[in-house]
Amino acid sequence: MLSILSVTFPFFALVLCGYLATRRGLLPLLAIPGLNSFVLYFALPCMLYRFGAGTPVAQLFDASLMAVYLLCALGVVALTVAVTLRRSGGAGQGVGWNDAAFGALVAAFPNTGFMGVPLLVALLGAQAAGPAIATIVIDMLVTSSLCIALSRLDGADQHGAGRAARLALKGVLGNPLPWSIALGALASAMGFALPKPVMGTVSLLADAAAPVALFTIGAVLARSQINSTQRMPFMRYGPVALIKLIVHPLLVGGVGLGAIALGLPLARPALTVAVLVAALPSASNVALLAERFGADNGRIARIILLSTVLAFFSFSAAVAWLV
Repeated sequence: MLSILSVTFPFFALVLCGYLATRRGLLPLLAIPGLNSFVLYFALPCMLYRFGAGTPVAQLFDASLMAVYLLCALGVVALTVAVTLRRSGGAGQGVGWNDAAFGALVAAFPNTGFMGVPLLVALLGAQAAGPAIATIVIDMLVTSSLCIALSRLDGADQHGAGRAARLALKGVLGNPLPWSIALGALASAMGFALPKPVMGTVSLLADAAAPVALFTIGAVLARSQINSTQRMPFMRYGPVALIKLIVHPLLVGGVGLGAIALGLPLARPALTVAVLVAALPSASNVALLAERFGADNGRIARIILLSTVLAFFSFSAAVAWLV
């Protein structure tokens, strides 16, 4: 266990550093969007391209793994929406479809890009990058789009479904991460290598991705807490965080083992990566999406913060159990 904590601790410690720096005013709130932009548009795309270009295409787009992960993501979304609406007495009372849908997204969408890929590579080696990237594709293209569509069922927006579809498509096309994955996969398939000076630049940016991304997660969480002025009962956000950290990985593991038993060509190491991805805390960018679509951003921020704090223990326990 100590050997696992020696790997996981620095990752969560960097999140804490970003959180404390923001809470104590060492990092101005106005600087956080700049950090986010650096990570999203420069560092992470380079990291994903480098991993993609160095990974066989069959590992990047493992159909069996993607099918299992997608089925489980849909199950988590359905469970979270059902639990949320039942607890609120049905849509339109307390928590409607908008908040239920983004609660489901934050329960099903792990922080794979900012935290998961570098952490899993540090734990399991470069072979973990392919399966982790495959889960990113599912979360960005399918899970996010589905939850945005569900969020429009309240009927508050007369152009809800069409507008949500356009915004979701625009968000996917404007997100550099899918493009960097696609370019890395293309380079892998073609055996293409960037010129050495260009690859050196890409590598420098890629090496910066993990520390800056983790620090930024902490800063974003602190900003959300600073901006949140209302107290909220634990039962409005706590159960969703537990679904993320407990139900999601158990579901991926159970469905994956069932698929293997049925003869699906799913490698055990790839399944292990998928389970650990599901055990990651919630993705911090869901809070930005929730704010954009008018959901309760304070609730989403609390889910992300709680899942990140608890994941230090739960994720380390999952690694000790599986690896």
